[in-house]
Amino acid sequence: MPTRQHGPAYGLLLPADLTAASRRRFLAGGAFLLGFAWVGQNKAWAKGEEPSLRAIRPGNADSGAAFDGFAPGGFIRIGKDNIVFIIPNTEMGQGIYTGEAMLIAEELEVGLDQITVMAAPPNEKLYAQPILKSQATGGSSSIRGAWEPLRQAGAAARTMLIGAAAQRWSVSAQECYAERGVVHCRSNGRSLPYGALIAAATKQPVPQKVPLKTPDQFKLLGRPMRRIDTPAKVNGSAQFGIDVRIEGMKIAALEICPVQGGRLAALDDSAARALPGVVDILRIGDAVAVVGDHYWAAKKGLEALKIVWNPGPGASNSSAAMWATMKQASDTGKPVVGRTVGDVDRAMKDAKSMLDAAYELPMLAHATMEPINTTVHVRPDGCEIWVGTQVPTAAQAAAAQTLGLPVEKVAIHNQLIGGGFGRRLAVDSITQAVLFAKQVSYPIKVIWSREQDTRHDHFRPAYYDRIACGLGPDGLPIAWTHRTTGASVLGDYLPTGFPEGQLDTDAVEGAVETPYDLPVVRVDWVRTKSPVKVNWWRGVGPTHNVFVVESFLDEVAHSVGRDPIEYRRALLKKNPRALGALNLVAEKSGWGSPLPPRVGRGVSLHDSFGSYLALVVEVEVTLAGTIKLRRLTAAVDCGININPNSVIAQVEGGTIFGLSAALYNGITLTGGAVDQGNFNDYRQIRIDEIPSFDTHIVPSRESPGGLGECGTVSAAPALGNAIFAATGQRLRSLPFQPALLVEKGSEKQVIAGMVGLGAVALAAAATTSKNDTEQAA
Repeated sequence: MPTRQHGPAYGLLLPADLTAASRRRFLAGGAFLLGFAWVGQNKAWAKGEEPSLRAIRPGNADSGAAFDGFAPGGFIRIGKDNIVFIIPNTEMGQGIYTGEAMLIAEELEVGLDQITVMAAPPNEKLYAQPILKSQATGGSSSIRGAWEPLRQAGAAARTMLIGAAAQRWSVSAQECYAERGVVHCRSNGRSLPYGALIAAATKQPVPQKVPLKTPDQFKLLGRPMRRIDTPAKVNGSAQFGIDVRIEGMKIAALEICPVQGGRLAALDDSAARALPGVVDILRIGDAVAVVGDHYWAAKKGLEALKIVWNPGPGASNSSAAMWATMKQASDTGKPVVGRTVGDVDRAMKDAKSMLDAAYELPMLAHATMEPINTTVHVRPDGCEIWVGTQVPTAAQAAAAQTLGLPVEKVAIHNQLIGGGFGRRLAVDSITQAVLFAKQVSYPIKVIWSREQDTRHDHFRPAYYDRIACGLGPDGLPIAWTHRTTGASVLGDYLPTGFPEGQLDTDAVEGAVETPYDLPVVRVDWVRTKSPVKVNWWRGVGPTHNVFVVESFLDEVAHSVGRDPIEYRRALLKKNPRALGALNLVAEKSGWGSPLPPRVGRGVSLHDSFGSYLALVVEVEVTLAGTIKLRRLTAAVDCGININPNSVIAQVEGGTIFGLSAALYNGITLTGGAVDQGNFNDYRQIRIDEIPSFDTHIVPSRESPGGLGECGTVSAAPALGNAIFAATGQRLRSLPFQPALLVEKGSEKQVIAGMVGLGAVALAAAATTSKNDTEQAA
């Protein structure tokens, strides 16, 4: 049950709060609404456009007319006794409701305890993100894109409220100031709360550009603040997509053809229909859904179905065939150039020595805590959808196209998301739910089981990378080449596909630009076709490429007998921010201090998403090959940090997410079907495996950088480098295999060291990659 405020602290205004009655009460108070669309992208706010409340509120009975008050934009609403911020980005655990609310509140001169927040409805004109150029949440871009526009919205609203008060008191605006939602006059001592000024404020001219505070004037930004959404998540009132309850709603469990591209061939549903609580059996081309009065009835009905699938040509796909294709393409395929500097071939010939290596990264599932779910009610006059999505306008458009409706007839009620990581940038599951829902008259909630969620993900592509370095007399690189081979995410994501021969920048991001001074460089990409659908995964291109770059740079440093941090320093003379983060993490981690046998430290460094992050992992590798984390230390330069609590949470959470993948995760195919299905064979790191974690923030006055994915990018290379430091074994394939780390004479202990690992790790231990086997030998 939604709530506006939780005690004296912050509030989370959930969609159900805006019932027809509450909306009328809000408007009766003469509410004042202000907000600027993204600066430099559009001027929709100047036309008075405002999203319909119907697009925010589920199940409303009123007409859904647009907001009746002052409406130059869509970020701020001020009523007689309430202040509501409409947050443009989706909250999926990263704390963006708090971060973006802080940007507005800082300039509006209110505290977080005085406001409530709600999700923005689909509206590209008002909420298109300036970096992604669409209403989307991803790429660690939210704060970077909102940094100026949301502060401008708060500053403009403050200016108009002060102007209204000054006019009432017949004084100049310069004599007035605002503090905690109240306008004060220095000369006459009068004061008025914002709620008493809303009618007059609507008559003030809308300022086009207001001077913003400098960092030394900040009252909120840079201070550790509690998250707005925490109280509701603690007391259970927060509503995620899977929590949605609509009057008359039924629940559907489903099974999708195990092989992508396959179809339903035959179905015997007689036994399922006879079960109590089963309402209906629905079919679409590649899936079957059992609808029940509750989830248990739907699940038992699904188990009673007799399904025959026609897997189609995809049944011939396998992981072995995929890797063979990628390795051959790396040798014979036509590369697309990502970056070329200097004459690489000549520099390689002139090099005193050369080092090369190949790295393999598996396909990965997103494995969010909240599995895929969508609630849909298709009516003759339109459609309502309750879902957690990173792309509300894309979801709205996909549903409208599926139903043959105008987009304005489809209402998207965006919910809190229990983890996105890029999976909810895709709208396939929403289209699927609409196809089922159009067959019935009642609202239907379609819930994917954990197994369906894992096996029918749009996966992070697998990659095969070859990298080489020519060294000069001083042991530093004079030539550097990096070839990535893998599928194009844009090729699957874009409805029109992605043209052959063009560069998908995601494939080379993190390789084209590194923190280091490399004088002669060639980076290219060979495109291959993935046997399954692919999508962005947390950290996108840098998660893949930084693993390769940082692991190989570590190899190069050791090959010339140099300390890995000292070697990096020699390549960072032109990059002071990266060097600063590296020096800080070296100091705080105790780099260089003595360690016991089979214990080592590894480092990684990158600048991605506008932030600089250095990570040191300290690890112990037992005689049986078990990898035990001992200590994690991070140093981050993210520019002006909005909320230190969120900075630390994002670095720690992202790193732990990346360590799970590095230790345990990988998607494999047999007969065209995904082998993994749940956390027993797609294992996640456990709480008792996480060591002490210290995150240090570099003070900065630069514009804010992104953070949600930086820790994930850092994790695998720092861990791999630590394993090498502890054992002398260089592992070039993920996930890391304990079987390759067994101390000679301790081979029989390896099984004990692998307890709890997923099927990928067990299978890979039996048949390790050629690269790792050769290195281990």
